[in-house]
Amino acid sequence: RRGTNPRARCRASIRLVWTAAMNATIEELLARLEQLEARVDEHSLFPGASADVLFLLVASLNVFFMQCGFGMLEAGSVTSRSTQAILLKNLLDACLSAFIWWVMGHGIAFDGTNDFIGTAGSDMSSFFLSGYGSGPDSGYHRVFWWFQWTFAAAAGTIVSGAVAERAQLLAYLAYTFILTAVIYPIIVHWCWSEAGWLSTKNGHEDSGGNFTSDAVLDGVIDFAGSGVVHLTGGTAGFFGALIIGPRHGRFEVVYDGSKPPRRGRPLQLPGHAPVLQALGTFILWLGWYGFNAGSQLRIATPGASEVIGRIVVNTTLSAAGSGLVSLAIATLGQWRRGTVNYEVPAICNGILAGLVSITAGCATVHPWAALIIGMIGGLVYRGCSHCVLHKLKVDDPLDSSSVHGACGAWGVIAAALLTTEEFAAATGYQRRAGLFYGGGKLLGAALLQVVCILAWSGTNAGLVFLLLKKAGKLRRRETYMAAAPEEDLDSSIHGGAPLEPAEHGSGNTSRAESVDTSDPVIEMPDATPDKDQPAA
Repeated sequence: RRGTNPRARCRASIRLVWTAAMNATIEELLARLEQLEARVDEHSLFPGASADVLFLLVASLNVFFMQCGFGMLEAGSVTSRSTQAILLKNLLDACLSAFIWWVMGHGIAFDGTNDFIGTAGSDMSSFFLSGYGSGPDSGYHRVFWWFQWTFAAAAGTIVSGAVAERAQLLAYLAYTFILTAVIYPIIVHWCWSEAGWLSTKNGHEDSGGNFTSDAVLDGVIDFAGSGVVHLTGGTAGFFGALIIGPRHGRFEVVYDGSKPPRRGRPLQLPGHAPVLQALGTFILWLGWYGFNAGSQLRIATPGASEVIGRIVVNTTLSAAGSGLVSLAIATLGQWRRGTVNYEVPAICNGILAGLVSITAGCATVHPWAALIIGMIGGLVYRGCSHCVLHKLKVDDPLDSSSVHGACGAWGVIAAALLTTEEFAAATGYQRRAGLFYGGGKLLGAALLQVVCILAWSGTNAGLVFLLLKKAGKLRRRETYMAAAPEEDLDSSIHGGAPLEPAEHGSGNTSRAESVDTSDPVIEMPDATPDKDQPAA
């Protein structure tokens, strides 16, 4: 324009060109950013899913290695003449339970919308893994199946310790099948599936996006299975040990006119290898970190690493506290009888009792609370073990019913008492607090879970063992002799004991040969022993 400075016109032209160029550049950058965001959204599942798969894979390896720990613990806790028998049953437990879990167990546990039992018919059926296609998340679902199978195998192995040295192989296969196919997966469905009547995952979102629970009492907090796994297995083991009867030499036989003769005081029938007991305990302790921490299921979600860190600390403190308390009580009992023996089985079972006790609340309680839970767990184990052996006269060689059953129940109740609202929310539960933090529903749900598991597992396991006993297929022999040589399972069905008897004078004999397994007889005044009655 006339009167306009040429220099000003030049600046205006440059500004217009620069603005147009910048706008074009910004539009191009925004378009490229949108493309990148689309690609990230498209592929975001894979990095997170890969991390979750790796995490769950490592946890599953730890839990599966617990089968080795159970095998070593049980082999060391029985006499050497039954070592091969107990190891074979542990191996068969893994094999049979894997097949059952693939066919039906996992489907019953997690499929369908029924609140009592899993049913087929969903788009991604777990029966035979038939609905697991080749999608981006299929790998995680398959590893999740394996992780849950290791839990099912652990529940079955608990029972084998309770009936060790007496059960026929056929009986073991029968109750393993029922436990893995019916008893355990239905309890899993109740407490861990998205449709279970006692599951915290059972619910819906309202119009405002808030989660509303549809479970009874808003569900139970049993994070890694104090109730679902351990109380289930411990209850089944107790009824198995009760029905199958004690090992020979476990109790005095008192002839006081009663028929059959009653059982007297319990006698020592020690395991042949404390070194295997200790080794098995350390392996189980190691595997428990996978058991508890792995139950977080995913590591790529926000806050997961904090939860996992809390879990491993709580697991460690509870095990340590319970082990020390158990050893102290056992040593005090020896001291009161005039001797001081530091018993390896006492601290081994004490450690396991603490691990079972913290399994339900490992993610939702403070470390100081975990230590208290473990110490009380040691007391629960020692008290229940004394009651089972001395009051009920039930022979449970590995104290499975006390370690897993009683401490499993205590673990669920402890979580309902000491769970904090902050930790519950961080773990993925609703903002719920235990009784000591102002909540009340959690304790009601915990007590309900304990009662229902006792009823379901006890009734079904008891029926299975009674039917096997009625059919003569439960115990190795039903005709007992004093030393019960026919119950030398390794020699009779496995072709010889692991430690074969040495030649006279060589000194290479197994510990079992020095253990008198006959039943001491006590004759009461005016009572005639009835030799036709079986030994207690």
